[in-house]
Amino acid sequence: MGPIAFGASYGLPAKAVERAVERGCNYMIWGSIQRDGMARGLRALKGRRDSFVLGVCSYARLPRLLTRGVEKDLRTLQADYADMLVLGYWNGAVWGYVREEAQRLRDRGLVRHIALSTHRSPVIVSDARDAASVFHLRYSAADTRVEHEVMPCLPSPKPGLVAFTATSWGRLCNPRKTPPGEATPRASDCYRFVLSNPAIDCVMTGPANEAEAEEAISTVERGPMDPDELAWMRRVGAGIRGL
Repeated sequence: MGPIAFGASYGLPAKAVERAVERGCNYMIWGSIQRDGMARGLRALKGRRDSFVLGVCSYARLPRLLTRGVEKDLRTLQADYADMLVLGYWNGAVWGYVREEAQRLRDRGLVRHIALSTHRSPVIVSDARDAASVFHLRYSAADTRVEHEVMPCLPSPKPGLVAFTATSWGRLCNPRKTPPGEATPRASDCYRFVLSNPAIDCVMTGPANEAEAEEAISTVERGPMDPDELAWMRRVGAGIRGL
């Protein structure tokens, strides 16, 4: 799983999917809002299936709907399997029969790993952690709660951590919300801040066009933030939290 994940919901063009994978940003998440550009890009890559990590996301709370959705997604993408089944929006323990159905999908070879997406970080260190080997969680310069709620309590071996809302729904990149005297971050600055935390393995992005996809990919090329940059991002984030 590469350092940058791309979501399907915002209109990522097919060619951008291919370029991202070629440059090592290879986690592609087929979510609840599904755009044709990512589907076409992934189908074009099916001859190089081992070059990207495919995640399919389900918010289903009934076993039959979970299975039906996964099977439909795989048909749409012309894929034999998903590397990751992302169980979406679980802010408490995953219900037993949902967990069992996810495990059956894994036993059938339709998915290889189970991930859990949550907006409540303590879920990761509760009994729900047994449901998944990868967690998607909120983290940004404007929402750093995971640094004290999760990071000190991670089990060993550490689960994979994928951060989302890195731009705080665009607020961190909005000049009108930037605290006085501070520069406005770019999207890649927000992603770099998240990836500068060694506990985070990957950051989710939602590009709507090729320019935004290039900005996301540039995160890797720009590298981790230095201490001054991290301090700047924390000041901006703190200002936005206070709005």
